[in-house]
Amino acid sequence: MPIDPDAVGNTSEPSEFTWSSSDSLLYALGVGAGVTDPTGFELEFTTENTKDVQQLALPTQVVVMGGGKMPKFGDYNLAALLHGEQEIELHQTLPAEGSAIGIGMVAAIYDKGKAALVRLETTVTDASGSPLWTSRSGLFISGEGGWGGDRGPASDWALPEREADTVVGYDTRTDQALLYRLNGDRNPLHSDPSFAAMAGFDKPILHGLCTFGFTGRALLHGRCGGDTSRFGSMGGRFKSPVIPGERLDVHMWDVNGRTLFQTRVGDRVVFDAGVFTTR
Repeated sequence: MPIDPDAVGNTSEPSEFTWSSSDSLLYALGVGAGVTDPTGFELEFTTENTKDVQQLALPTQVVVMGGGKMPKFGDYNLAALLHGEQEIELHQTLPAEGSAIGIGMVAAIYDKGKAALVRLETTVTDASGSPLWTSRSGLFISGEGGWGGDRGPASDWALPEREADTVVGYDTRTDQALLYRLNGDRNPLHSDPSFAAMAGFDKPILHGLCTFGFTGRALLHGRCGGDTSRFGSMGGRFKSPVIPGERLDVHMWDVNGRTLFQTRVGDRVVFDAGVFTTR
């Protein structure tokens, strides 16, 4: 059975999950927190026992929480799947430890001709039903398009015709992927040189969601002054892979009350069509 266009609206069973102080520390280190100055910058994300510093969680940590099981939308070849889009929206400040309930839903399925674009949405609440966050992802599945369905809305994102208002950049470590994979994504594409070579890469590449996390840190500091309670939403499209050790520069433009952004390695765009909002 191929992709089922009628699966839109399908939901998963509710899934309870928890995260700990240690989980939050590991995630923060996995997306580069503390590297700039291990004793004076981002201690709230990298330590739990520093005097007069309360531990906090980076907002982008929600992408590795695993909240909500994947709802059914047909069968497909896993090798044909590409994680093309990611968006998160925080309804409350993410605590450093806690528990929650997630429900996944098939939000849309679009016919892109040679591929299908499946949009998934996970809604996460606390035990009382109060919303914590919403995560949205777009999966491109090659070979599953062409049934004559809706192609989906066109993007209205456009690169501003001026230099960025703010640029915040961080160097990734050469072992960044080996550290980030401890958050749960053990795909050998990010660790096994022989597997990466079979995929056409000279060496293992960085996880796309690690690039997303570095980008979120840049937005947190560049647009929220490091205040996690002001972090509202961020999303965009993965454009090209990153090699561990490369520098990520996030270019930000203030446009009509929101921030448009691109993440680049030199002149190469690696995360595109970014939109960020504050709370």
